[in-house]
Amino acid sequence: MEKETLIRIKGIKKIYKVGNQEVRALNGVDLVINKNEYVAIMGPSGSGKSTLMNLLGCLDTPTEGTYILNNTDVSQMRDDQLAEVRNKEIGFVFQSFNLLPRYDALNNVALPLIYAGMPKHERENEARKALINVDLEDRMDHKPNELSGGQKQRVAVARAMVNNPSIILADEPTGNLDTKTSLDIMSLFEQVYKKGNTIIVVTHEEDIARYARRVVRLRDGLVESDEPNKNPVLTDS
Repeated sequence: MEKETLIRIKGIKKIYKVGNQEVRALNGVDLVINKNEYVAIMGPSGSGKSTLMNLLGCLDTPTEGTYILNNTDVSQMRDDQLAEVRNKEIGFVFQSFNLLPRYDALNNVALPLIYAGMPKHERENEARKALINVDLEDRMDHKPNELSGGQKQRVAVARAMVNNPSIILADEPTGNLDTKTSLDIMSLFEQVYKKGNTIIVVTHEEDIARYARRVVRLRDGLVESDEPNKNPVLTDS
């Protein structure tokens, strides 16, 4: 069965102006990611992985090159167009959780559905289902300061999945968590992947990259290697 391409980037360059100097964060990156892949993007500090994540997540546009996401060229879109694509196509999970402190878990998860224009009773139902999926049915009315780090990240995963995006894009998702909680979150990602979702994890931790099925390594703004992970860590999910 032929795999369906979700992401195709070609000749991607990103150049920042710092004073009179040009900083080449990405120097001509080609990458193809298919639907239902689980990919880790790795690289040392300054390799370009954060810049690539911002481009993949439609948080920024390239200086040069093309980015086709789900058959749409997003490389030259305006900010308002990018915002629409982000809300529809991409679910974000960040190291710092990025939850709104005044909102309880249910309303944090429902946020993307507000932007999508869904009526209140519908979005609350969808948010409730998403929290049940991450085993937080008993924490729906808790605010972030009443939750543990692992629970906060589960809320963030539920929020990332609530509008059924094409990609779950996770930036150092276990960076603020202890070892046991990190394992729980990676087990959750395994469940999400097995349901047919596409996951891209940006990490500098080899232990986290080992859960992915494919590892892309960057160095000096270029793809240094792109190989399948022959022995991924499989969790009891």
